[in-house]
Amino acid sequence: MSQRPRQCTSKEFADFCRKNGVRRSLGRTGSCFDNAVAESFFATYKKELVHTRPWPTLASLRRETFDWIESYYNTQRRHSTLNYLTPQEYSLGYREISQIAA
Repeated sequence: MSQRPRQCTSKEFADFCRKNGVRRSLGRTGSCFDNAVAESFFATYKKELVHTRPWPTLASLRRETFDWIESYYNTQRRHSTLNYLTPQEYSLGYREISQIAA
């Protein structure tokens, strides 16, 4: 199997994105801000769920992942990027924690 040069692959990827209306990240390789929120999510996911126990099957991890996201991450866990609101609170239109009834 031959490997194509990276430049060729990158150009093909860029062409694919352009043709399919995909907006690519503007960050540069090595930038600490590139995909910071996604990287934070996956670090949290691994620390709080994936690495907490062995997973006998991929199906069990998928089920638990869904439950973790829907029952905890989106509804109870506060996020600094959302001004310490949960994603659910933010999607309901809250923008400050003080707007939530005590």
